[in-house]
Amino acid sequence: MFLHLGNDVVVAGSDVIAIINIEKKMSPEIKAMIKEAEEHYRLVNVGEKEKNKSLVIGDHKMYISPISSQTLQKRAQNYLKED
Repeated sequence: MFLHLGNDVVVAGSDVIAIINIEKKMSPEIKAMIKEAEEHYRLVNVGEKEKNKSLVIGDHKMYISPISSQTLQKRAQNYLKED
């Protein structure tokens, strides 16, 4: 299973640890995680910064996606049902 994150970026479903909504106020812990990933070149911004809606935490990288966390979670659940 692969999960489409937007703009032709896909990740293996088995690599996804969490999908987090970042449209609203983020906790300091999430901000720190994003900053650390960015500093270590493990952050991939899939879309335009002003359209960021979700954070996908993977085994080796983190992805900021323009697709809502609800949509990504539904996609992931649909893929799991197919397996």
